[in-house]
Amino acid sequence: MMRLKVIGFWMILLTFSFSVQAQKRSTLTESSPLLKQDFSAFKFRNIGPAFTSGRIADIAIHPSNRNIWYVATASGGVWKTVNSGTTWTPIFDEQPVFAIGCVTIDPNNPNRIWIGTGENNGGRHISFGDGVYLSEDGGRTWTNMGLKDSQHIGKIIVHPSNSNVIYVASQGPLWNKGGERGFYRSEDGGKTWSKTLGDDEWTGVADIVIDPRNPEVIYAATWQRHRTVAAYMGGGEKGGIHKSIDGGKTWTELQNGLPSGVTGKIGLAISPQNPDYVYAAIEQIRRSGGVYLTKDQGASWEKMSDAVSGATGPHYYQELYASPHDFGTIYLIDVRMQVSYDHGKTFSLLNTSATHSDSHSLNFIEGEPDFLLLGTDGGIYQTLDGTKTWRYFDNLPITQYYKVAVDDAEPFYNVFGGTQDNGSHGGPSRTDDEDGISNAHWSRVLGGDGHQSAVEPGNPEIGYAESQQGYLNRLDRLTGESVFIQPQPAAGEGEERFNWDSPILPSQHVPSTLYFASHRVWKSTNRGDSWTPISGDLTKKKERLEQPIMGKNQSWDNAWDVYAMSNFSSITSLGESPINANILYAGTDDGLIQSTVNGGETWTAVEVGSIPGVPANAFVNDIRADLFDENTAYVVLDNHKEGDFKPYVAKSTDAGKTWKLINGNLPSPLLTWRIVQDHVKKELLFLATEFGIYFTPDGGKNWIELEGGVPTISFRDITIQRRENDLVGASFGRGFFILDDISPLREITESTLNQTAKLFEPRDGYWYEPKDTQEYMGDNYWTAPNPEFGVTFTYFIKEGVKTAKAERQKKEAEMKNQSIPFPGFEALEAEMREKSPEIHLVISDEEGNIVQRVNANTSAGFHRTAWDLSMASQNLINPESINQRSWGRMMALPGTYKAVLMMQKEGQLSQMGEPVSFEVKPLRKGALPSKSLAEIKSFRSELQSFVNEVTAGNLQLNEATDLVKAMQVSLSRSSKPDPQLMEELYRAERALLSLDSKINGNLAQREIFDAMPHTISDRISAAYSGAYGTYGPTGMQKSSLEAGKKEYQPIAEELNKISSETIPSLAQRLKANGAPPIKGLNN
Repeated sequence: MMRLKVIGFWMILLTFSFSVQAQKRSTLTESSPLLKQDFSAFKFRNIGPAFTSGRIADIAIHPSNRNIWYVATASGGVWKTVNSGTTWTPIFDEQPVFAIGCVTIDPNNPNRIWIGTGENNGGRHISFGDGVYLSEDGGRTWTNMGLKDSQHIGKIIVHPSNSNVIYVASQGPLWNKGGERGFYRSEDGGKTWSKTLGDDEWTGVADIVIDPRNPEVIYAATWQRHRTVAAYMGGGEKGGIHKSIDGGKTWTELQNGLPSGVTGKIGLAISPQNPDYVYAAIEQIRRSGGVYLTKDQGASWEKMSDAVSGATGPHYYQELYASPHDFGTIYLIDVRMQVSYDHGKTFSLLNTSATHSDSHSLNFIEGEPDFLLLGTDGGIYQTLDGTKTWRYFDNLPITQYYKVAVDDAEPFYNVFGGTQDNGSHGGPSRTDDEDGISNAHWSRVLGGDGHQSAVEPGNPEIGYAESQQGYLNRLDRLTGESVFIQPQPAAGEGEERFNWDSPILPSQHVPSTLYFASHRVWKSTNRGDSWTPISGDLTKKKERLEQPIMGKNQSWDNAWDVYAMSNFSSITSLGESPINANILYAGTDDGLIQSTVNGGETWTAVEVGSIPGVPANAFVNDIRADLFDENTAYVVLDNHKEGDFKPYVAKSTDAGKTWKLINGNLPSPLLTWRIVQDHVKKELLFLATEFGIYFTPDGGKNWIELEGGVPTISFRDITIQRRENDLVGASFGRGFFILDDISPLREITESTLNQTAKLFEPRDGYWYEPKDTQEYMGDNYWTAPNPEFGVTFTYFIKEGVKTAKAERQKKEAEMKNQSIPFPGFEALEAEMREKSPEIHLVISDEEGNIVQRVNANTSAGFHRTAWDLSMASQNLINPESINQRSWGRMMALPGTYKAVLMMQKEGQLSQMGEPVSFEVKPLRKGALPSKSLAEIKSFRSELQSFVNEVTAGNLQLNEATDLVKAMQVSLSRSSKPDPQLMEELYRAERALLSLDSKINGNLAQREIFDAMPHTISDRISAAYSGAYGTYGPTGMQKSSLEAGKKEYQPIAEELNKISSETIPSLAQRLKANGAPPIKGLNN
């Protein structure tokens, strides 16, 4: 569980460093009670899914236990399996970053795990890290070992015979120059580092390999690259291959036979069979290049082929592997899996038809040539037969979602979103299945790189989804068909510059009206069947190749690569006022905010740089119109693609003419992605950021992070499902998260916190019987949790309720080094005998009858507790076995209920705060009409009375049987023999045992579970199935109850006669015989 960190209004002034750990939380808090509160009770629920998993950066297999794997995910932390992927455990969630580039197991001690943070490629969507981490206990605990300004680590190698010697390939910052980039080495286990290769601007190290015969021999590939919002420069003249023969202290650039000039990303591999052979996959400009081989430890090189990573581009792949099984076999993995069996002269494609297309890591197991473990953009695959067939691990929930949308489906709404390279998905927010949400509940609604999704307001059967570059589709959820509806330019208009993630905006005024954007805004009044542009070019119209990159304007003949990039100078966000349909907003990727107050006839541009404190070209991530005031709007800006990682959130109160930052106390670094306003409380805003979700109760003056149930993760989007008051977040690496029922956050004020206790009104509960649809699925069966069944209550307690012992210990702790007085034996005895104070949620029905008391937390602060709709058992209580098994759970009936907090302390009962009312209502109508509530209630009452009668009879029977047996023992010790009394005691015992058989069945048949005539217990069991569930009692269940009552009557009469007449009579005769007395008998 993650503890809430609250950031105060006044920040400590710090010199900016790229250490997220140092700065993300390093702030002071104000004296406001609100900012001192712990909000961890507001726990998010991760709903996955796992059916498409997500991007894998690296995998390490334990050298002596092949079942243990460590998985570095691109933006979902580090995961561990101890059973070859049957189950997974996240082991990096408490660390301050989530993006991982590589994982390495120390060959000298496999409990020592090294992690390089920050993704290890040059993609447009990658997240940054804060250096290298070490675990010395197999991933249970971690220590940051430095290189905090590296941002992206490509590889870590530990010396094979000395754990203190570590080599690190740092690619360095992608979006700006400088940082800790290059080759770093440590000789003291990572305490200190020295840089020996790479420059201080744009050149880092992409890959390193060592000679297994002599680990002092190292080969390193330098990589010069820079990405901006406009373009990507993937190489430079400082790229190349270097060799060290002294453990990385000094280097020699290798040139003989290698290409000169501009070089891009290079992947290296060294032959395990003959380490004189070193392979290099080298990228050159325009995606040219090839595979090179040296047979003499780098002295000379030969180009073997033109093979190079394709698709997204070498910067995204270029991983090269030499087979540990076959000399001369190498793998070049990218959008497919290329293999060469002749040292790289020729390549062929392996069978990967059943795997995701983008591959990033490959693992082998010594002695098993048919085993391969493949990490891709879609998760992990395993082959045991040399790629003939593949197993997919669909239980690793690390999907990267860009955006989220929700519908209004009944009874449970659905969640939709677009993913990085895994299409667009849809699935339920919850189910009525007791196992929760499984992969089977999810589906892919569109392929490609999924981005924004949308649902027509009020019509969950019509949705919208898009793949990259604005390929917009309308979805018919009834037929499952999609229709391509992207706006097209008219003849002679030129290309449309759609953003990679183009904004979709269904109108809140007319559901069939849809807005979409390229470099201009488009409007459709018929759900995308036809379009009309309602603006001209709203961007700065910049030519991407004219923008500076690597600090200057570059030649056409340099290493430009914009293939897998968004169009530049495009619209990135749209907003519509829910109050005035003529007020629209548009934000661009080149630093403009546009607004119109006349439905698009005219637009007014505002340079984001005109907002005090905002850089000139900040990217507009989100723009939202206020839900209450047509002149108010919010914009979320982001400048990380210029190396600036500060948050930027601004507000306008004049329809977009002027803006003012409302960052408040947001920490830095913290990229800000999306904002959503509560639809009930105007000042309540929620913010999706690179490191979690924040909320502000006061319009942006103070921001508080919500960390309950959430790992360190990026949230790229958030929305509110208004009917349920749920906050839904799209994380970029761990799927979707839902904070169920945010309504209590609306009432949290300083006034609220001054109350002794506050019980917030819950949302209504659903009345249904959870389904049990899956069994025996194995431990690899993945599910996500539903909300707790029943009604969840949120409450606040100002001061915790403590025992006298706890109060004494608290006071003693505050005395610190002072002498502590002895409390006295009377006080200590009182502590020992004290009953701990309790707080309960007391639930009562419309008549005021208490139906349940739910245990509540007694500590101070916010809490959440669920009532599972169970009614307090009315079964007969046996003082000798207070916690005896009940016959079954009866679920409260639909209706209006009240709840109140009650404290019980030192025998006194007191009310805490005011009661709240809520409804319990049927989830849905069944195929057959249910019985009336009055009939169900009457049947339950009758059944309960009979159950208690039979329970009392069983207790009476057991007591009578025990007494008769005791009387037989007593008679055996009497001073006078009485054979007749002995016989009568025997007959009484037999009669009682016969009654037991009539109630509970034949003892011998019970022992072997043989079929036997229905007993009283059988009658009750058959009737009891009508006491829970929602249908009500059937005729069979009613008749079972009546039959049981009829059959039990003579049994009860005989039992009462034995207890009231036979046993007392026998007791008097026993006493007359001088037998010892028996407890419970009047003798």
